[in-house]
Amino acid sequence: MTDDRSAGGDPRAAELAARLAAVHRRIASAAESAGRADRLPTLIVVTKFHPAADIRRLAALGVTDVGENRDQEAAHKAAELADCGLTWHFVGQLQTKKAKSVARYAAAVHSVDRPQLVDALAKAAAAERKDAGLAPLDCFIQVSLEDDAGTHRGGAGPADVPLLADRIASAEGLRLAGVMAVAPLGAPPETAFEKLAGVSARLVAAHPAATAISAGMSQDLEAAIMFGATHLRIGSDILGTRPAVG
Repeated sequence: MTDDRSAGGDPRAAELAARLAAVHRRIASAAESAGRADRLPTLIVVTKFHPAADIRRLAALGVTDVGENRDQEAAHKAAELADCGLTWHFVGQLQTKKAKSVARYAAAVHSVDRPQLVDALAKAAAAERKDAGLAPLDCFIQVSLEDDAGTHRGGAGPADVPLLADRIASAEGLRLAGVMAVAPLGAPPETAFEKLAGVSARLVAAHPAATAISAGMSQDLEAAIMFGATHLRIGSDILGTRPAVG
């Protein structure tokens, strides 16, 4: 939970503390309603477009996991904030040519959606992580819950998950964590996350350790928790709107 004393006389830190506390209350309430008050999901604060100074403030408030969706920005922040002891999650669509860079700083990639990316991450993990003594790279299979098989927002079709799972599980330097999805726009998130829970159950039947479900953002975290989310990706409700550029 947050500690308001960490805000000191910094108005932005005080704002972040209040926003973070409000989100923690929502998470606790939703978990209690879902009968899982003793199994709270991991909160990943999505910090894209926000300055490193905000992430340092969040770390002082007890945040341990942060998410970014652009490699260049994430790599810069991870280097600048190396002293904060943060766990970095890559949560955006990832080009194979960026795999080597992401493997240097990320503990997890939440957007693995095609065999070529699995292979690129495996090669990168072997080159960048093993010699550095880093743990295997956690891989979440991004599942498209839309009829267009992820054309617009990324993701593999549910039928493609078993092949991707086997490929990740057999790759040295990678660890199959579970599944990830974004609820389709304009549809009830409960329907989407119930479908994702089904995909997860089938995955776990074949890969019992792959129990993670990365789902739920600012607008739909309650529905995600109801259907078993283990990781939430929350941005705007904690950080506010993205800062103006220039």
